[in-house]
Amino acid sequence: MNKDQQMASAILKHVGGKENVDNLTNCMTRVRIRAKDDTAVDKEALKKIDGVMGVVEDDTWQIVVGPGTVNVVTAEIQKLIGEDNELSFEEKNARDAAARKERNKTPFKQFLRRLGNIFIPLIPGLVASGIINGVAQFLINYGLRTEDHTWLLLMTILGGGLFMYLAILVGWNTAKEFGGTPVLGAIAGMFIFNPALEQVTIFGEQLQPGRGGLFGVIFAAWLMVFFERTIRKVMPRSIDIIFTSLFTVLIVGALSIYAVMPVAGVLAEGITSGINSVLSIGGPLAGAVMAGFFLPLVMVGLHHGLTPIHLELINTFNFTTLLPILAMAGAGQVGAAIAIFIKTKNQRLRTIIKGGLPVGFLGIGEPLLYGVTLPLGRPFITASMGAAVGGAIQASFGTGALGIGVSGLSLTPLIAEGNYVQYLIGIAVAYSLGFLFTYLFGFKEEMAKGI
Repeated sequence: MNKDQQMASAILKHVGGKENVDNLTNCMTRVRIRAKDDTAVDKEALKKIDGVMGVVEDDTWQIVVGPGTVNVVTAEIQKLIGEDNELSFEEKNARDAAARKERNKTPFKQFLRRLGNIFIPLIPGLVASGIINGVAQFLINYGLRTEDHTWLLLMTILGGGLFMYLAILVGWNTAKEFGGTPVLGAIAGMFIFNPALEQVTIFGEQLQPGRGGLFGVIFAAWLMVFFERTIRKVMPRSIDIIFTSLFTVLIVGALSIYAVMPVAGVLAEGITSGINSVLSIGGPLAGAVMAGFFLPLVMVGLHHGLTPIHLELINTFNFTTLLPILAMAGAGQVGAAIAIFIKTKNQRLRTIIKGGLPVGFLGIGEPLLYGVTLPLGRPFITASMGAAVGGAIQASFGTGALGIGVSGLSLTPLIAEGNYVQYLIGIAVAYSLGFLFTYLFGFKEEMAKGI
């Protein structure tokens, strides 16, 4: 049995065995397990498993094991679990809804978790497409033309494909998340972003394809779920397969034009213009606050809920100024971890840092967050202080990103308008001050005793 198999076996054991696993999935760094009985999960034992960097208790148990490893370990756990499903889809959906309602403390947190669940499965594609787009744009900025290089044109097509059809995937995942038929959610995305809507004039106004952005798609897909359930309750079973979906699509299609797109359009415009105004008026101070206080969202896995905001900013302004600012949070963690590595003699802590730093530079901060700064306490604060200064610099430069899904140094090719140097200056400052604050007064050797 190799190390990954040992970790998978230990995780499964301490979450109460395969009989206690209701749902298993993963994101870039975390194995996510929904337990049937949370009292059967041994959180402290999970933390002590070799290779586990942290455990977050939320609507799912999130076991942080790091990028790359998470995919292998999740697959090994799935092998151990098998494919037993003793509950029907309707029973699981009803029970999950009740469990989420009980565990979530505020509607806002529940909303962000829902958004995260919609976008987390898309992260691998967003990362790949974003990097391809960023590299292609980098080459175009430096003089290459798609007209002269077929391979460059193909890169832009390959990198842009996901973003062209993203509404369909978001609609699919939304319906799936709320317990409906995924293809009906996909139809909502297809309809709202269909270019043919330009040919339609209602009340003397020409329809605008994509108005309301992904917020509109999410709301319309949710309506698909709502009306599908409502209609199915009264529809005779003999004709359910034909008329339930038919009436659902017709009703939501009409509502999308007359209600969803106008309302979501106002919401999307309000959010994007609001963020733009905050950064314009608040400038460096706003950037510092955003970057300095971003990590608490990461701690509980709610940061994925910001994904539609980034995408709407890109849709409106062609880039998101929010992402480079928030990316400084991870940079501060990197600087703090380097300072601790230099000062500490604790070999286990040094090993964790050596494993977490490479991916930390590439923008994946969870290994350092859960394995180093958060358990130690004070370095978490000094890292956030370094991040705040980096965020202030990014806000003062007005740095924007053309895509999402990556952070840290990996975000560099995606920086808009050729402002690569400005972005790197900000991230270097976040590294440096995260290091300096931690080295001077953020870490003492006695802190490492409990690691």
